[in-house]
Amino acid sequence: MGNGTATADLDVALEKHRTELTGYCYRMLGSSFEAEDAVQDTLVRAWRNHEKFEGRSSLRSWLYRIATNVCLDMLSAGNKRARPMDLSEATPLAQAALDPRPDHTWLEPMPDARVLPAVADPAEAAVAKESVRLAFMAALQQLPPKQRAVLILREVLAWKASEVAELLETSVASVNSALQRARATLAERSDAGAEGAVSDPLDEEQRKLLERYVKAFEGYDMTALTALLHEDAIMTMPPFDLWLRGTADITGFMTTIGASCAGSRLVPVQANGLPAFAHYKPDPENGGFVPWAVQVLEISAGRITGFHCFLDTQRWFPLFDLPLRLEAEPDQAQQGD
Repeated sequence: MGNGTATADLDVALEKHRTELTGYCYRMLGSSFEAEDAVQDTLVRAWRNHEKFEGRSSLRSWLYRIATNVCLDMLSAGNKRARPMDLSEATPLAQAALDPRPDHTWLEPMPDARVLPAVADPAEAAVAKESVRLAFMAALQQLPPKQRAVLILREVLAWKASEVAELLETSVASVNSALQRARATLAERSDAGAEGAVSDPLDEEQRKLLERYVKAFEGYDMTALTALLHEDAIMTMPPFDLWLRGTADITGFMTTIGASCAGSRLVPVQANGLPAFAHYKPDPENGGFVPWAVQVLEISAGRITGFHCFLDTQRWFPLFDLPLRLEAEPDQAQQGD
């Protein structure tokens, strides 16, 4: 009887750490699904080896040690996840072709709720959000795995150098040196902090910008959309390696190859600490709307600078707990008759 209670208590104690561990593994791996697998593996290993855990460190730091080892093992294959603009030059619209690359190529989106634990301190919450934004995540992927772990533990999670050294079984000097190298690499990437302009929570101007965006997109009004996009805005569409730069190419794409998105519906979601939408497009055969993309938007200085459409809806919509169909509203159904 007592043993069952102890087991239940251990389950509860481990489960409490799931969200923050998922955030850590996601920053390490750049993949939503691999992060969830890594955390599952971490909790199973902790459960099995709990007898060996002598309480010399806190349960939390022990779990981070296991999670770090799981992630480093997964990263030993050397795969770095990226965004389309990390891999190639922008394509002019005239040459646009939709060539998919395998899933493991791409940095994946993640619902905020799965990686950002509720914290009372607004400054801490803001750091956590900034550290899962797409540009920062892409920059992290450029670091060697050990440097990545050091940077996340020191800068994002605010661990002391001595704690990180103990976790990685190395010296404080080597932790400090890894952190310096990691910071230098990030400093070379001009876009690593590119999305810092999204305030948390969104300010009035940003909320209005998003309302205008929804209206322009759902109305497929390219003039209105152009007014909201930065002139050098970027559009990406993983799993395709194509990416476009500039309002003319983006709206040109939307009215040609992407023309079937006219009349779409956008449902707000929270992804990567950024404004995001589930994009449903009209279903001409059955009426209503079907999933098309999770859109993650980057905003700076009152304009949309990045417009990232993750198209693998069979994977993303369940991850975000989104329905795989929206029915037409009654007045629309009548208009369609």
